[in-house]
Amino acid sequence: MKPLNLLALLLFLAGTVYVFTWSERTVRKIQETYYATISPFLKGGSKLELATRRFLKEVEHSEDLEKRLEVIELEFGKLRAIESQFRELERENRELRANLDFKERTRFDVVPARIIKRRPSTWLQSVTIDRGGKSGIGTQVPVLANGGLAGKVDQVFPNTDIATVILLTDESCQVSVQVAGTPEVGIVSGQRGAYGEEPRLRLRYLSKNAPIRPGMSVVTTGRGKLFPPNILVGTIESFEPGPVDSEALVKPSVDFVNLEIVFVISESGAPREGPLEE
Repeated sequence: MKPLNLLALLLFLAGTVYVFTWSERTVRKIQETYYATISPFLKGGSKLELATRRFLKEVEHSEDLEKRLEVIELEFGKLRAIESQFRELERENRELRANLDFKERTRFDVVPARIIKRRPSTWLQSVTIDRGGKSGIGTQVPVLANGGLAGKVDQVFPNTDIATVILLTDESCQVSVQVAGTPEVGIVSGQRGAYGEEPRLRLRYLSKNAPIRPGMSVVTTGRGKLFPPNILVGTIESFEPGPVDSEALVKPSVDFVNLEIVFVISESGAPREGPLEE
């Protein structure tokens, strides 16, 4: 054995023998000193362990809450979609009822048609409908909608159920009208407006001192034989007197922005007994 190792062994044995010679009181003091020294570290370690466990539980709870929140958001999105569909169905149902009611009230024999094509650039000028030659639709016949006059058929494609309609809000569609309750007659036509804006009609050739007030109804006169008389066109919104003749701005009685269904007057043109279109 090397001298150094032998020395270490002897020192260890001597230390062991020395320890066994300590009294019980001395051993207790040493133990008390030892535990007093390490006690703060033990307590701190215990607190650290508890804090770590609480933190991990909070993290786990937070992850669980996040998952639940994702599920709730998903369900909420589904409910919003269902609500939107329900509101759309309600709107379509109201429009359908209104159109059916209009069809029953109108004094004309009409062919209902749905708008199947509409371009943003010509939104207030023309539309394409799903009725044409096969349904007995002819050109240059009036087109009505819930509320009153909507326009006239411009082109019919033979042997198909497709036709184009020029709307009343188009500048080229000119109609002879009368301000209800007055002798005032004039020509109403569309005027240019931006896409999405509520359209207005321009009523020209009224007399200089016409007794026109906002809210008065404007109806067709029947002159020219294209549009039957007493079809509602709109209401006076404003009046501008001029040095020779006057003009008025008319709010259409038909909702042209959201127009979806129209009624084409049959070529027979035979009116039924009934009230005016309102």
